[in-house]
Amino acid sequence: MVKNTYFTPAERSDFLESYRSLSRSSRSLIGEKDFLRIRKLIAHAIESGNYLHDKNGINVLLRNMNTALILSKEVGLERSTLIAVLLYHVVQCDSLSLEDIKKEFGTDITKIINGLIKANSLYAKQEIVESENFRKLLLTFAEDVRVIIIMIADRLCLMRMINHHPNERYRMDVASEASYLYAPLAHRLGLYRIKSELEDLSLKYTNREVFTQIAHKLKETKRARDKYIEEFIAPVKKKLEEAGLTFEIKGRTKSIFSIWNKMKKQKADLEDIYDLFAIRVVLDTPEEQEKADCWKVYSIVTDMYQPNPQRLKDWLSIPKSNGYESLHITVFGPGNRWVEVQIRSKRMDEIAERGLAAHWKYKGLKGESGLDDWLNNVRDILESANNGPMELMKEFKMDLYDKEVFVFTPKGDLYKLPKGATVLDFAFLIHTGLGSKCVGARVNGKNQTIKYELRSGDTIEVLTAPSQSPKQDWLNIVTTSKARVKIKQALNEAQFKEAEFGKELLQRRFKNRKIEVDESILMRLIKKMGYKTVTDFYYALAQENLDVNTVLDNYLDLDRKEKENEDFSELRTAENFVPQLYDEDASKEDVLVIDQNLKGVEYKLSKCCNPIYGDEIFGFVSTQGSIKIHRIDCPNAFSMRSRFGYRVVKARWSGKQGSQYATVLRVVGHDDIGIVTNITSIISKEKNVSMRNISIESDDGLFQGHITVMVDDLSSLNSLIKKLKTVKGVKNVERTQ
Repeated sequence: MVKNTYFTPAERSDFLESYRSLSRSSRSLIGEKDFLRIRKLIAHAIESGNYLHDKNGINVLLRNMNTALILSKEVGLERSTLIAVLLYHVVQCDSLSLEDIKKEFGTDITKIINGLIKANSLYAKQEIVESENFRKLLLTFAEDVRVIIIMIADRLCLMRMINHHPNERYRMDVASEASYLYAPLAHRLGLYRIKSELEDLSLKYTNREVFTQIAHKLKETKRARDKYIEEFIAPVKKKLEEAGLTFEIKGRTKSIFSIWNKMKKQKADLEDIYDLFAIRVVLDTPEEQEKADCWKVYSIVTDMYQPNPQRLKDWLSIPKSNGYESLHITVFGPGNRWVEVQIRSKRMDEIAERGLAAHWKYKGLKGESGLDDWLNNVRDILESANNGPMELMKEFKMDLYDKEVFVFTPKGDLYKLPKGATVLDFAFLIHTGLGSKCVGARVNGKNQTIKYELRSGDTIEVLTAPSQSPKQDWLNIVTTSKARVKIKQALNEAQFKEAEFGKELLQRRFKNRKIEVDESILMRLIKKMGYKTVTDFYYALAQENLDVNTVLDNYLDLDRKEKENEDFSELRTAENFVPQLYDEDASKEDVLVIDQNLKGVEYKLSKCCNPIYGDEIFGFVSTQGSIKIHRIDCPNAFSMRSRFGYRVVKARWSGKQGSQYATVLRVVGHDDIGIVTNITSIISKEKNVSMRNISIESDDGLFQGHITVMVDDLSSLNSLIKKLKTVKGVKNVERTQ
């Protein structure tokens, strides 16, 4: 199909296998004529020298081919989506225009390609999307759900390709974003298999030691686990066959990521986690008979094994909003072990594995109203201009993984909300006007406050009052992103009106005292008085939290001082010049470069890992907006990257070295006479190294000491550690922080 020089031998082998597989699975869907036309267009782009490897050395054609294969086999999307995946890079590299695509393949494919180009353009400068571009990325996703699905499949493809990529930082960045953005999106769209693989690969690249350890233990225990599953399944299988059901029953080991999560939550070793696997019963039954047969299986299994009623999850009666339908039970199996059993039909199983795409197959796109509601909610959030990217991401993620509660209106209409939602959330879900005037509700016939936490099955009648309006503390009551956005919009509008009044008040006072206002001086005064925004300043005036006469006096004082300084600067000579000394914070600006070559950004070195000059580092944006610098191997690094990856920014040391840095060394050795003296002697002799603190504990002939030292950089620290290890009696020296 393409020139031999375009591929390495390994890439060529992989490409040919993927191409043949895609041809077999999709040629009938795409059509013979279009398939050959696409092949020629791609070949022409390569021969023209346009279809190149990307900046990280990834073969783009191979990536697009494997993405199309994932969509074809694991998602099962329609013709337009597959053609768009194969052709979008041909347009992106300017081998074809969008107009050409429109003429050849129609408007639907052009729309998807345009969405993909817009989304991928946000990755043009760096491997992970910048926080300020996050709104644009989500907006592109919200325009066409197929763009989300393609990007999820593309991220899975990339994650598979970078296992042996030489740039570890690139792997880390790609894996972190897969964990905090693409895996939750896959979950929301019901693509559970893809979600699990994204999470597993993310753990593998960001914490390979933990991943390998769990994978190794799972491999070691596989035989015993398979034996137990067979022992559990055998009698169930016999009873189901006797009941005349057509089914498939199998055991499925849970993903490494979910096992690791359980180990963290339960603070337990792998051997102590009981639900390493689940038994799945998949029924081959007509759609109208599905629920009855699932409950029949439930009855058979619970007759044989004691169920745990608190662990019953019924998604048959009311499916999840992403379309997931299944019946989950946990029973007491052989050997006194709890075992999870999942019961579903073949149709339900396909929806569980393929998510939204299977809904298209069974119901058509309009059948998934839950997704439409979610996308509309995303658009509402994006249209709220007052949200910063960090706040936006927090609110966006809030609804992704949450469990749901199901409540009713007095007329019997059913609504789904995330677990923990309140009466106030429900009121805003029905209508913004209703939420803004809400004073409480009648829940199941009883009066409840706006703080009441909803429970599945509740019937809710919202109570309102004309005088009611949104309050600041409402933000602590609601949990849904829609309610938070609407409350913030209302509060901002109210604050803006008050601020306008405060501005008019100040302007009148200036006019009365015949003062000509210099806006630049006023802005400097506002900043000096500690107000983050002009609106906050004028709002404080309107609320009488700030006295207008005080502002006038401060303005006149600042104006006078600035004029005096201007007069003085005109009289200065070289003879009078005194060089300005930089303080410690100022010198720090030259030592670190944050994100895209930014200097002069406020930051602090994190106490949890005490980075020093020369360490591999990254920045983490706190909720207050300040930046903390962490080491790449910080104990909290994985948690920050996986949970709050959108707040991680690049950081590196610049060429200029800063002041000294504190770090803690843990020294373990034999409790010999003079060993402490020898250790402190070495430290005192080291150039530009000083000891700040030392604490020693002795127990049964062994001592353990923690020594805080000040060093210039990483090489000085490594040199010191090397020398300390030569001290007689010292068994180990390591950096703890």
